[in-house]
Amino acid sequence: MDRNSYHRLVRGEARGPGAALARLGLRIASIGYGAGVRLRNARFDRGRGVDRAEVPVVAIGNITVGGTGKTPMVEYACRRFRERGLRVAILSRGYGATEGLNDEGLVLDANLPDVPHFQDPDRVALARIAVEECESQVLVLDDGFQHRRLARDLDVVLLDALDPFGLGHLLPRGLLREPVGSLRRAGVVVLSRADLVSRAERNAIRSRAERAAGPLRWAEARHAPRDLLDADANAEPIDRLREGPVVAFCGLGNPEGFRRTLIGLGADLIAFRTFPDHHPYDRADVEGLIQWARDWGAALALTTQKDSVKLRLSNLGPVPLRAVRIGLEPIEGGDVLDGALDRIAEQAR
Repeated sequence: MDRNSYHRLVRGEARGPGAALARLGLRIASIGYGAGVRLRNARFDRGRGVDRAEVPVVAIGNITVGGTGKTPMVEYACRRFRERGLRVAILSRGYGATEGLNDEGLVLDANLPDVPHFQDPDRVALARIAVEECESQVLVLDDGFQHRRLARDLDVVLLDALDPFGLGHLLPRGLLREPVGSLRRAGVVVLSRADLVSRAERNAIRSRAERAAGPLRWAEARHAPRDLLDADANAEPIDRLREGPVVAFCGLGNPEGFRRTLIGLGADLIAFRTFPDHHPYDRADVEGLIQWARDWGAALALTTQKDSVKLRLSNLGPVPLRAVRIGLEPIEGGDVLDGALDRIAEQAR
């Protein structure tokens, strides 16, 4: 079953007796998955199998499958530490990489050229390398909430306001990687894309999270568009996307967030296309996108920086192609988030 079919199934969009039976099977499988998660977390809670680095570690993560904005949060934390004169390194698994950095790593490398990025499934070993070879003073663990082998001094956990609780079920019936109650391990919970939902919805999300996990240190943020980039990283004003009809595409865990961001910016979005997360674009994909943009009569094609670093194109045939570069911007509780990061900075000195 491909990703789109699976999502249609778990979201209840696939109908009929076969789909209902499949969801029942997935629900039964979720019971076993949940038992495994609880046993694993209990072992780590007792400190078994946990290694501590020589310097403070900040883990950025989530409790659901899919995009919640971890990469912008990693960039935000690293910039905060660099502004305080600290040597920081990023550690990540490198999901989807065939050689070199994966797509998210390439984005961070472009936006944070002075921050080394190490990728390998063994992040305990990476921590030693970062400290010994780069003399790093603080480590930022990307997608690290579930990677508990490496002890951390702060967990920053993101909830996507558009789908904060993974359909309310653990994998594989839903999209939760672990129960919502696991948020009690978080030092700070950040509701990302908070500007795309109402105040009432944001309050409801926080209330549900705190019913499951107890009182939480809470912040809310948006993905703030900065500018448009071509393949050579030349920047243009974001206002250009309002100058004519636009087509857009992306390969993200949560493509709806990108679509709604473009609409919120005032883009005349006439067509939108999605690919699987971490999609490895090939020649056929590019040729299809060129024909698609031409057929729609677009004046501009837009994608994400994560997709652009793999395509490395400034045009789709006659249609200019630009990446929307975004940054995380706290809109509430910024003092909670910054205060937690600053306390880590003090430990690192």
